[in-house]
Amino acid sequence: MDTEMSPTSERHPGSTRVQSVERAAALLRAVAAATGPTASATALAETVGLNRTTTWRILTSLEHQRLVTFDRETGTYSLGFGLIDLAGQAEGVALVRSARVVLQRLAAQARETAALAVVRGGVLTYVAESTAGAVVAAGWQGREVAVHATSTGKVLLAYSHPAELRALLRLPRGGRLPRYTPSTITSLTTLEKELAHIRDRGYAVCRGEFESSAWGVSAPVLDLAGRPVAVVSVWGPSERLTEDRFEALGTLAIAAAAEIAGRRTSAPA
Repeated sequence: MDTEMSPTSERHPGSTRVQSVERAAALLRAVAAATGPTASATALAETVGLNRTTTWRILTSLEHQRLVTFDRETGTYSLGFGLIDLAGQAEGVALVRSARVVLQRLAAQARETAALAVVRGGVLTYVAESTAGAVVAAGWQGREVAVHATSTGKVLLAYSHPAELRALLRLPRGGRLPRYTPSTITSLTTLEKELAHIRDRGYAVCRGEFESSAWGVSAPVLDLAGRPVAVVSVWGPSERLTEDRFEALGTLAIAAAAEIAGRRTSAPA
């Protein structure tokens, strides 16, 4: 049986390292590398050399902090959205700096407004935007958005772990999604079908679902593990950004997001 350790007894002799923190870090790395049955609590315990009770306690704490996600249907763990949230806060300034040139080029190509959004404090927030030429648009920088009613938010949902959807949507079990315009998706079932289409084509679309006059497309900036760390969007008024432009703009957004991801992952530490 495990015994609780005091802060002093947890430290390795002659070291300032804290054992419980090192165990948690080891489990996070193990979860990141695990797939399928190797991501169960029992398998993870074997991977890091801990007994099952200790492993379960640490994983429960990490889940509470949203650093890992537990899929109750499969009994397996994956990295949680809390890590993406932390990355968004820690890397926001650097990501905006590296993305600025890409956004300017995207806005010029699309002849619309290009924007970048990250997750901060569990909320999707626009942190940078670029406007092309004489196009006049209301600024979205710094604004929070509804994740189910924008192309930006739907991309985030589509590429996040299924177990994180309800937390991101802030939806009570059995509840409906809030409506902002007549075209807002309010059914979770309908939304989940659209998220599958987004994953298939690589970008999301919005047809005035948050504000009737704002239409757009978005693509995810993914890290090396395929998790979304930011979202690139192109948006404009419905009379100009029409549905027949979605595919071309989606292709541009995907390319811009891939370029930002490449700049981010290749930058020196």
